[in-house]
Amino acid sequence: MAIGTPEVVDWVRLSAAALEDERDRLNRLDADIGDGDHGANMARGFTAAAERLAAAAPETPAAALRTVGMTLLSTVGGAAGPLYGSFFIGLAGGLGDAAEVDAATWSAALTQAVAGVVRRGKAELGDKTMVDALTPAAETLEAAAGNGAAFGAALAGSAAAAETGAEATTPLVARKGRASYLGERSAGHQDPGATSSALLLRIAAETWGARDE
Repeated sequence: MAIGTPEVVDWVRLSAAALEDERDRLNRLDADIGDGDHGANMARGFTAAAERLAAAAPETPAAALRTVGMTLLSTVGGAAGPLYGSFFIGLAGGLGDAAEVDAATWSAALTQAVAGVVRRGKAELGDKTMVDALTPAAETLEAAAGNGAAFGAALAGSAAAAETGAEATTPLVARKGRASYLGERSAGHQDPGATSSALLLRIAAETWGARDE
């Protein structure tokens, strides 16, 4: 099974809807250790990205993802804009001119995108950031793709790893971003960026994985 540009556009559209639904929860998570606007920022950015894709009719998956990245850079406030913008632009770079995307191709793109986020944010695993969700997701997907897993199963495993990684940020002391200013008081709160990252990968697994059924 492989996906093309329409499926990428569907992912962004459904992610925008999911982020709108989760806006208040993400805001509450962010209020514990940040500015309290992560949900609002992400919902606004993805709504704008979905609208731009609907108007642009991109020809390739990479073109669609690049449009998303550029839109997030210009519409999402705070540190999230550059980080999520870099993530989607990294996905686009990893896909190149491919018209269709399978498990191996998506794995390579995700690995490249996560590396871009790490460079941009100068964050490592355990710093209580979105990297704590994205890194295990990329590693799990790489292992599944290498073992010949079906795309849907690989995506589901990757999403589950991201969710586990996000939950594991709760006891951590933040070492990056605004949350790091709280020091030990940042422990006991799940990181909002890791949570929204896991949500995006879960929507991808549900949207694209259904094609395996």
